[in-house]
Amino acid sequence: MQHTAMLRTGYRLLSRPLRTTTNHTARLLYSTAPPPPPAGNKTIPATFQVFNRETKRLQKERAASNTEQSRQVDYVKDEVAFRVVDRLLDIKREFNEVVELGSGCGHIAKHVDMDMMKKLIMCDMSETMLNRDKDVEYEVPVERRIVDEENLPFPENSLECVVSSLSMHWINDLPGAMIQIQRSLKPDGVFIAGLFGGDTLFELRTSLQLAEQDREGGISPRVSPMADSRDLGSLLSRAGFTLTTVDVDEVTVNYPSAIELMEDLRAMGESNAVINRRGLLKRDTMMAAAAIYKEMYGNEDGTVPATFQILYMIGWKPSPTQNKPLERGSAKHSLKDRLESEGAAPTPKS
Repeated sequence: MQHTAMLRTGYRLLSRPLRTTTNHTARLLYSTAPPPPPAGNKTIPATFQVFNRETKRLQKERAASNTEQSRQVDYVKDEVAFRVVDRLLDIKREFNEVVELGSGCGHIAKHVDMDMMKKLIMCDMSETMLNRDKDVEYEVPVERRIVDEENLPFPENSLECVVSSLSMHWINDLPGAMIQIQRSLKPDGVFIAGLFGGDTLFELRTSLQLAEQDREGGISPRVSPMADSRDLGSLLSRAGFTLTTVDVDEVTVNYPSAIELMEDLRAMGESNAVINRRGLLKRDTMMAAAAIYKEMYGNEDGTVPATFQILYMIGWKPSPTQNKPLERGSAKHSLKDRLESEGAAPTPKS
């Protein structure tokens, strides 16, 4: 039996078949990842350790190892990658090389062509996911590199453009990563990214918290913390970017139940990787969460919606050739006088 998940976007509707089974067990959410790394691992201070990066790498490796299943759940990442490329198309410039951080199996590569760039460098921490579709031919030449987004290997002032789609929400030190990207860019280079925002999967988060509180007497972090749209502009400016832009979008997917949603998240490699997470979700709690989810958020047709909030950001590395605003007080005409000469708008009646 097949159910259909409807991907509802701002301008088109997509669908795909979903797997369903009758024997759902707690093993779907059980993590066999190693224990969290010691404080101060690599170059990241202990205060920034939120996610276990090794756990995330293993989750992506496991997800990509099942090629057929992994391809079935590309729908959200493909859609967001399309929207990131759409923003890149607004820049009337042909790039020699574009670096994609957290490329996964190649979601950006599916939507670009030779009119936009001569080469795409795909970078990801998971070798299996990076090479999942290595036999696929794209319109632009691609180069694959194993790169951790938290420790970029690119020299200063060496890149024309850096893009990222649904990867940076797993970075521990997001401001530090942005600073590394800004340093790697050439003057007037551009950075474009899309990442999950704080309202992503709020339905699942609420349902799990209520179920755990009722069945186990407490709650634990089951959905990872994510960035807020109000902070991204400040983070871009702090990293040294100029001409910054931040906007918010949503993608809603309807599932037969919360169980299928959690299955797909696992197959995407998007399982929880918070350091202090609990590795096992009890069957009783999971079934209670699914019931609460359907009761609170269910659609009339019996499906349940899952909301993915997408934050998009654009920033440019400063350059003397960029247009700059005039200095304060340098205006030669008064806006007040101009408005008065055109006639004030009539005062609305109370």
